[in-house]
Amino acid sequence: MTHSVWNEPAYAGFFVFSHYTILYKKTTEKTILLDIMPILSVFDNTSFNSIPVEDAKIEIVFPTSVFCVMLLDTKFTETTIMKTQTNTPNMETGSIPRLLVQLAVPAVVAQIINLLYNIVDRIYIGHIPGIGAAALTGVGLFAPILMLLNAFAMLVGSGGAPRAAIAMGKKDNDLAEKILGNCFTLLVGLSIILTIVFYVSAPTLLRLFGASDVTLTYASDYARIYILGSFFVLIVLGMNTFITTQGFARISMMTTVIGAVINIILDPIFIFVLGMGVKGAALATVLSQSVGAVWILRFLTGKKTILLLKRSNMHLELKVFGPCLALGISTFVMLSTESLLSISFTSSLSRFGGDVAVGAMTIITSISQLVSLPLQGICQGGQPIISYNFGAGQFDRVRQTIRRMIAITFTAAFVYVVFAMLRPALFAGLFTTDPELIVIVEKVLPVYIAGMAIFGLQSGVQSSFLGLGQAKISLFIALLRKVILLIPLALILPHFFGVMGVYYAEPIADVCSVITAVTLFLCNIRKILSTETLAKVTHTEE
Repeated sequence: MTHSVWNEPAYAGFFVFSHYTILYKKTTEKTILLDIMPILSVFDNTSFNSIPVEDAKIEIVFPTSVFCVMLLDTKFTETTIMKTQTNTPNMETGSIPRLLVQLAVPAVVAQIINLLYNIVDRIYIGHIPGIGAAALTGVGLFAPILMLLNAFAMLVGSGGAPRAAIAMGKKDNDLAEKILGNCFTLLVGLSIILTIVFYVSAPTLLRLFGASDVTLTYASDYARIYILGSFFVLIVLGMNTFITTQGFARISMMTTVIGAVINIILDPIFIFVLGMGVKGAALATVLSQSVGAVWILRFLTGKKTILLLKRSNMHLELKVFGPCLALGISTFVMLSTESLLSISFTSSLSRFGGDVAVGAMTIITSISQLVSLPLQGICQGGQPIISYNFGAGQFDRVRQTIRRMIAITFTAAFVYVVFAMLRPALFAGLFTTDPELIVIVEKVLPVYIAGMAIFGLQSGVQSSFLGLGQAKISLFIALLRKVILLIPLALILPHFFGVMGVYYAEPIADVCSVITAVTLFLCNIRKILSTETLAKVTHTEE
């Protein structure tokens, strides 16, 4: 039987899933990474030029069917959760290095896998015969809307989860459950509003984002279907943080593993077998997110969760959800301004470089996410430890966690960025075979991501501020990098340096914001880690 690009994602996904179902109790952080590698290696040394449909149908449909049947089986789900429950870490007394490994490694894996939701779409779309380059550019134009959806989800999730962890550290699980219930209601309400607004306005917005007559069709087709699945997107992103903050890092990871595997399998079926093109890519993503949402809600309403999602706690109370939104606003600003940044970049690139430059930025953005999202995973692992111990008044443990987390984020970002700067063509080849796009990416990628070599410092610092309930400082750091520095630079520098000015903006803003964030941290951390500050942070929750 002829080897096909379809086979590898299907078998990789099925292998990972089946391995977890059978051996989950014995799984360690090391084996998690080993298990995920087949998925990540799918796109290496694989030819997308010809995809024989005949070889793919059975080989994908069968593992997909088995996967879905097992997922929906109640006994299987409960058994998996039960086995994972036994390894729940002790936030207050456990070894800090061990806790970071237990929580951060699954979170990093989850973030890497989470990239597959959109990157896999782009990889397959970029290799659609005849229209790949135009379709890829069109899908890239949807990025601002996608970022806004993510921003609203994390407004609730990134603010609510640390507040819940602080409450748990104070041994006030009733308050933590109220926070959980209120945040769920907020996510449901936001999903309804955002679905209506973005579905109606999508074509207009895409035009504003720089869509041409050629790319608008592909952008609209992808956007309309994805937007209809906004509820699932917000639930997955917003509520999964509450699973991590309880210490169930592997359950949280499984949310993204399940979704990504389903997406990998369904993408080629919908795009190529059924001939749906970009619509198929969007539908595959929505379906995978819906399964992830079901997984999350089943756990949070089940017997093994510490914080139970109850109907009685879903009635909105300002004193409960208000502090959550205040803390989450920094993450919201960071992600929503990413949307504004995308618009600014697209506008400048479209004006000075045309569709090819816009397509190159789509690829570069995806590559840069390979840096930022794993950093977020590390921070997601460290943040519950910081918040819980801060709430418990264990300031020495907070300091230890912060030091180790910042050291890890800095090292990880530096190593990856240096490698990407040395081998830009390797990364570009994952997303396209268009020689013009590859040449552009090879030229500008080292410039664009240069500042990210030290960005791990800011990631660790900003996450620490969030974990400590420091909403104002975290908000300022988010505003500084994107609104105050990056967006103006992206609009101004092209007038002096042409299209390269857009790419110069990123490293300049990164370096300036890192220096500022580190300075603020060094000046404020002693004051923050005090009983007086703890009393102020928790007062609004009482």
